[in-house]
Amino acid sequence: MLTGKHIAFVGGDARQLEVIKSCIEGNAKVSLIGFDNLQSPFSGAVHRELTTHFAASVDLMILPIVGTDDHGLVDSIFTQRRIVLAEEHISALPDHAIVFAGMAKPYLKNLCEKYSIRLVELLTRDDVAIYNSIPTVEGALMLAIQNTNITIHGSTCAVLGLGRVGMTLCRTLHALGARVKVGVRSPDQVARAEEMGLSPFLMKDLPDQVGDLDLLFNTVPAQLVTEKVLNRMSYSCVIIDLASKPGGTDFTFAEKRGIKAMLAPSLPGIVASKTAGRILARTITRLMAGAVGEEG
Repeated sequence: MLTGKHIAFVGGDARQLEVIKSCIEGNAKVSLIGFDNLQSPFSGAVHRELTTHFAASVDLMILPIVGTDDHGLVDSIFTQRRIVLAEEHISALPDHAIVFAGMAKPYLKNLCEKYSIRLVELLTRDDVAIYNSIPTVEGALMLAIQNTNITIHGSTCAVLGLGRVGMTLCRTLHALGARVKVGVRSPDQVARAEEMGLSPFLMKDLPDQVGDLDLLFNTVPAQLVTEKVLNRMSYSCVIIDLASKPGGTDFTFAEKRGIKAMLAPSLPGIVASKTAGRILARTITRLMAGAVGEEG
């Protein structure tokens, strides 16, 4: 169903490679921008420059997980060149074009809205986020093992947030034999946590819950692990912040107190890029095939 469709990949990391492969196998016309340093070039894909003339022929544009920055800069680990997705490129896209990104900052959202271009933010979708929680949790466990001198079994852990990553993380820690507390915001989440065999507490009570912790995992993109919280925490506790930048931890104060705290976003692309890429490829291919079907 992708036959003849022009799909442009603009920047990205190792996760994009699986998506590129799927599109080539789907018989799409694939163009690559910002992939000039690939060690194993794809047969069936063409390297191009990002111009308005090029953009006018694109049916589907696939950006990296982080989309663009606040000025249109697109990140790519496969080139040394600077790639900027400008307003002129978005305005040149055909009316039926679709732009895919993991998440979009206001810059990209505003441009797509201005020119009535459909924008799909993959990480806001439950199917992607739930599958993505698996490599995220495996990466978090890897960091916990590397940065502690105790086993997870028998440790006391706190997970802040019972969303898609938080739930998978709590379930995994519990299965490994940890004592798991979970910070939540609502009565229904308290009920869910108790049903899972966890020890829930409300976020407002966080300072009273951290004194006995060996590990604290944050999944909430809000400043929760504040100076007040850190002052109640043991020096030996390790904080692994899984939220998107800048995270939810006061890292400066944690360092002053001698508490090891690390920001670890985008773990799927770091610890399991092939699996993460396959998750994206499945979803993007399905969405693209659906869009093509709608046109027909």
